[in-house]
Amino acid sequence: MASPNLDIISWNVRGLNTPARCITVHDMLSSTFCHLACLQEIKLHSVDGTLAAYLGGYKLNNFIFKPAVGTKGGILLLWSDNHLDLTDICIRRFSISASVTIKESATSFSITVVYGPSRDAHKPSFLRELHSSKPLDDSKWLVLGDFNLIYRARDKNNRNLNLGRMRQFRATLSRCELREIHLQNRKFTWSNERRNPTLVRLDRVFCNESWDLAFEHHGLQALSTSLSDHCPLLLSNMTSPRRPRPFRFENFWPKIPGFLEEVRRVWCKPPPHTQPIPTLHYKLAEIVRYLRKWSQSILSENKLKLDMALEVIHRLDIAQESRLLTDAEFELRKGLKRRVLGYAVIERSRKRQASRITNLKEGDANTRYFHLRANGRRRKNFIQCLCIGHGWAISHQEKQDTIHAHFSTIMATPPDRSKDLNWDRLDFPAVNLASLDDPFSE
Repeated sequence: MASPNLDIISWNVRGLNTPARCITVHDMLSSTFCHLACLQEIKLHSVDGTLAAYLGGYKLNNFIFKPAVGTKGGILLLWSDNHLDLTDICIRRFSISASVTIKESATSFSITVVYGPSRDAHKPSFLRELHSSKPLDDSKWLVLGDFNLIYRARDKNNRNLNLGRMRQFRATLSRCELREIHLQNRKFTWSNERRNPTLVRLDRVFCNESWDLAFEHHGLQALSTSLSDHCPLLLSNMTSPRRPRPFRFENFWPKIPGFLEEVRRVWCKPPPHTQPIPTLHYKLAEIVRYLRKWSQSILSENKLKLDMALEVIHRLDIAQESRLLTDAEFELRKGLKRRVLGYAVIERSRKRQASRITNLKEGDANTRYFHLRANGRRRKNFIQCLCIGHGWAISHQEKQDTIHAHFSTIMATPPDRSKDLNWDRLDFPAVNLASLDDPFSE
């Protein structure tokens, strides 16, 4: 199922109380395709329609805000009425919560935008408020903003840590059943802007299990800090053209009778090449193509044989209730039970390797747990862009062409270097030096 179309920006703007800052925020929002902007620390007592319309442009045409206390804090939400419906809006001391519905797909979830206090005395109240914001019906929940807290030592570039506060934050996340969405391109989101800076990851995006499964293709990346000392965080759909299904070698294959003989037969087929590298590539490709087809037939036959064995055992069990089994029936039932055990071991080995989890427990296969793990891997491994000279490859095709060109250049046949030397002066017959570099050349 396609992931819902939703782009969200979260940014601590460090104030909207000057025209220059408003212009910068407007330019950044207009350069993206976001449907919802969550701005923290706006430092404004009130926000009128004129300012909101300027910041959001024609796209983000609705807003709600939490006023600042003096010159501190404040939260502003801007969203597109054409794409989203925000209802049940609740403004609390440190956050704004609402129910969001995506009109295009009718997908609904709860969102909480926070601006955590900087003073330690207020942090316990903030954590209690975060816990109280958890939806009661276990619906999809997204929590984002500037938390002014960390829960891991690696989220700060020095050892000036408050371990007690970190434990409290981690315990609150556990009670709320929240997990962090991996930030792809940055380790820290805030800097004190000094020559020897303190770097901390204060801005985060969390979600619960239901939200993660519903928006499995969404990833998080940091944009330029621009005027602020905080990075804007962009949560967007990372869907790109599907990559070819990778080949995976199953650990149980060598245990199947005849496997090694079949691999040897395919490997020994004469290749159409004479050079070592193309020959090796051809043999490996042939092995992969054969094993793909072979494994499909093995797995389908394994399942069919398992079902047939279970059905025969079931019928013999029923017959045993009314009469004694004959010697042939008894031996057949006994042999089928051994075969069922073998089929089950093969299936468990396949699922165990496919899970990529070393501590797999019985009954965990095909559960939401593995979908969550797969989502996390996808977000971490996604390549957002590649550098090309003085530009960037953004689209899937551009990234594919860049990678192909890079490795084609590295692994190409070297040019003939025999003309680089004056062989007459060396009193030596001309030799193709490129062929000398290859120990396997003919």
